[in-house]
Amino acid sequence: MTIVKCLVWDLDNTLWRGTVLEDDEVVLTDEIREVITTLDDRGILQAVASKNDHDLAWERLERLGVAEYFVLPRIGWGPKSQSVREIATELNFAPNTIAFIDDQPAERAEVAFHLPEVRCYPAEQAATLLSLPEFSPPVSTVDSRRRRLMYQAGFARDRAREAYSGPDEDFLRSLDLSMTIASAGEEELSRVEELTLRTSQMNATGVHYSDADLRALLTDPAHEVLVVTMGDRFGPHGAVGIILLEKKPSTWHLKLLATSCRVVSFGAGATILNWLTDQGARAGAHLVADFRRTDRNRMMEIAYRFAGFADSDCPCVSEVAGASAAGVERLHLEPSPRPAPTTLTLTAADIAPVTVSAAG
Repeated sequence: MTIVKCLVWDLDNTLWRGTVLEDDEVVLTDEIREVITTLDDRGILQAVASKNDHDLAWERLERLGVAEYFVLPRIGWGPKSQSVREIATELNFAPNTIAFIDDQPAERAEVAFHLPEVRCYPAEQAATLLSLPEFSPPVSTVDSRRRRLMYQAGFARDRAREAYSGPDEDFLRSLDLSMTIASAGEEELSRVEELTLRTSQMNATGVHYSDADLRALLTDPAHEVLVVTMGDRFGPHGAVGIILLEKKPSTWHLKLLATSCRVVSFGAGATILNWLTDQGARAGAHLVADFRRTDRNRMMEIAYRFAGFADSDCPCVSEVAGASAAGVERLHLEPSPRPAPTTLTLTAADIAPVTVSAAG
């Protein structure tokens, strides 16, 4: 079951009872208010696609105290399928992770015809959405509970970028970006597992590591489970990356690198790979990275290749534990020292070299 990442609400007789253009007041029931706030706590974004007068409808949302819960409202007179498509595109969400709810069968049919992967629900189901598996993510984390706030900060960041007329590097410096790379602890485990579930475009293998898998690796001195977090003057980005590394004395096996699409434009992937390459150079260890092609992770291959990873017949490629899984390529890099990033502040502890006994 694919979890819904964003629910798009119609307003009249769906989110609220009544019609803005005809009724003096509209009513938001306690049941629907609870659905809104609980979905927000679960990290499911919510948007609006409504045929209405924008200023009047938005004023009602503000008066009811729920306007803050909705990102990317589309309130106007165009086709709702176009509104839903625009929301999905701006969020960079696949259509099958979008849901749409409306009281009018014709509106649901119009969206379903143009966007068949979007799941459509009648307004009568609104109060029961919380019990449906597609609206029940398997994990709840600090980041999921503040996902809306992170996206809203991201939209403010995008507006600042559009208004900035200087070079991109100067804009990035103006953000006061910071990145931290640290070992995952108990609190970070669910955030790391969530990243392996949610990240597809910047996931080097598409492999999901469960909580149990990650807990087992945390106790293994030959493995590093590292979580990457970022923030800037607009607010936290939250956990944006995971590094899963198996260390041998002369070879480090990068089993998984996954980063959030939200931080691609900030050079997060390149910064992580440069830091890891520098760490490998300090330890005198070659790097071997797993890469499995999917229909969405072409950007990750580009990041690896740009960092210097390549096909190789170096003996260390055959030294990594186990045979390569079906469809997995192993890319090699003999590392050299890399400079510190110039557009963000990086905080990261050095990776401890593995001892021969720990390597087994």
